[in-house]
Amino acid sequence: IAENMLRAALDAVNPTNLILKQCRLEHQMFRIQDLRLDLSQFSNIYVLGAGKASAHMAQALEQLMGPHISEGLIITKYGHRVPTKKIRVLEAGHPVPDKNSLNATGELLKIAEKSTANDLIIFLLSGGGSALLEHLPPSISLGDLQQLNQLLLASGANIEEINAVRKHISLVKGGQLARLIAPAKLVSLIISDVVGNPLSSIASGPTTADETTFQDAWQVIEKYQLVEQLPESIKNHLKRGLAEQISETPKTNEPMFKNVQNIILGSNLLALQKTQKVAIKAGLHTVILTDRLQGEVSEISKLMAAIFESAMELQNLVQNPGCLLLGGEPTVKLKGDGLGGRNQELVLHMLKHLKKIEHPFYFASIGTDGTDGPTDAAGAWIDEQTWKQVAEKKLDVQAYLEHNDSYHFFEKIGRLIKTGPTGTNVMDIMIFIFDNTPF
Repeated sequence: IAENMLRAALDAVNPTNLILKQCRLEHQMFRIQDLRLDLSQFSNIYVLGAGKASAHMAQALEQLMGPHISEGLIITKYGHRVPTKKIRVLEAGHPVPDKNSLNATGELLKIAEKSTANDLIIFLLSGGGSALLEHLPPSISLGDLQQLNQLLLASGANIEEINAVRKHISLVKGGQLARLIAPAKLVSLIISDVVGNPLSSIASGPTTADETTFQDAWQVIEKYQLVEQLPESIKNHLKRGLAEQISETPKTNEPMFKNVQNIILGSNLLALQKTQKVAIKAGLHTVILTDRLQGEVSEISKLMAAIFESAMELQNLVQNPGCLLLGGEPTVKLKGDGLGGRNQELVLHMLKHLKKIEHPFYFASIGTDGTDGPTDAAGAWIDEQTWKQVAEKKLDVQAYLEHNDSYHFFEKIGRLIKTGPTGTNVMDIMIFIFDNTPF
């Protein structure tokens, strides 16, 4: 049942399905949800984009409006390329930007900058865009950027905090790409990978107004005690911004945004809702607890375990057999040198907390992009039998947690979930199924 639920979740936010279900071309009229675009009004139609799902989105868009597309370029993660005809697909580094991120963005900007007021740009955006789409000030090197990203990813900062910093050392993030594209008509089609779907946080919001400031970015650096570790070029750049020697990212009052529309096609909640339907059809009483789970996994796992145990014993959330669904994006503060990701680490914490449960249960957590951390696994799963395997193999759960080595732990007991690259990304999904029927 759980496998069917996970497949349904991924199918619901499959980029091809999202484009084909929510976009339609009727003669010269292109419909995107409630938006209507008369394509005959535009001299050129360019398709640009960045993100782990952007190549699949581009492929689907070509199916709909191929003859109308003048030119296009998409930047996606290594291994996420798919065949396209008119739209070039370039691959680059994720989660840490690399040389190809900068080079590919340079190629994308050549198309963006030649657009005019008579042109339409459709921008396809999804999770991963922050690393894949990058254009830096001359004073900041790729090495400095990579060091910054590694510091932020390991700090325990949430995605909004990370993006506040990224936006203010970039020339395309935080609405700055929209500034470069103006005065062309700009429509962004977005698959959200951020809690609550704030437009300015998805892939660092290249096509939407930015509410954060240089002051916000600097506060993140101070909060996570990164000042002394920052490359000097980035530290100097942020300080120049604080002193108003560098222009702020564009805000909502800028007139160019009147010609920009940002449309969310897919989200974590959409995936959870499809998952819920499959669970109910399978006979499980099912509740979506949240699509906005955040926090450090060692802490939120305690609360989750308490909720699950209460649900099983009291049936205060759902009747038996029950299913609880959650979505969001927890964080992990790295302290060891092991291999894993936030989903696998969350499951390992849950294994520790749910040790005393004897009734049948199943818990899994997966990244919807098919990649959990720097591993080939999407996540992991446990049940009431897992501790027997742990005892047989004499594994020390706490030792694996202290080394952030959840991947090798679950590899030893065959509990990894491997989907391969899914072509989409709407954060993480957690499934808890239980059957508290008396023996």
